[in-house]
Amino acid sequence: MFTGIVQTIGSVREVETFESGDRRLRIDAQGIAAPALEIGASLCVSGICLTIVGSADGIVDVDVSARTLADTALGEWLAGHRVNLEPALAAGDALGGHFVMGHVDGAADVVRRREDGRSVELALSVAAELRKFVAPKGSVALDGVSLTINDVLKNSFTVNLVPHTLEETTLSDCRVGSRLNLEVDIIARYAARLLES
Repeated sequence: MFTGIVQTIGSVREVETFESGDRRLRIDAQGIAAPALEIGASLCVSGICLTIVGSADGIVDVDVSARTLADTALGEWLAGHRVNLEPALAAGDALGGHFVMGHVDGAADVVRRREDGRSVELALSVAAELRKFVAPKGSVALDGVSLTINDVLKNSFTVNLVPHTLEETTLSDCRVGSRLNLEVDIIARYAARLLES
């Protein structure tokens, strides 16, 4: 489990593709403290919970299944791609964002970017089946970053990126057409499921 508070920006160093379609990524995670990079530990990589299978000198290897590649924006990543990194939440850690599982629900596409004072407002479109989980003042994780939803429009929703978020995460790279990993709030997911029952 994670909080959506990014600890550092890392980068993909190498992408290896296997005959099965699965991949192994080598990621520079220098900004994460060593104990969190042990083999078997979970690491949130731009919103995706991945298991560390190799670790040395702040560089980690993670395996990615074909299913994860199909369900996330990870399939588009090449060497040099910048990623948001957060180690798993430990007992007693502060919960500064919201509960983030690292289980991506789908993609959110940036349809508008505009300056809003010192912040940047993004408008994002999501698949119809995910819109029911998006509510004004609710939480959402975009590429692993915990954000508050501003407005919900017919086919999109908006979030604001304050200067700190722009400086400390890869969301500063977002442009119209950017595709982000979206995880809806776990409470919204279960509330919707209960209402369907």
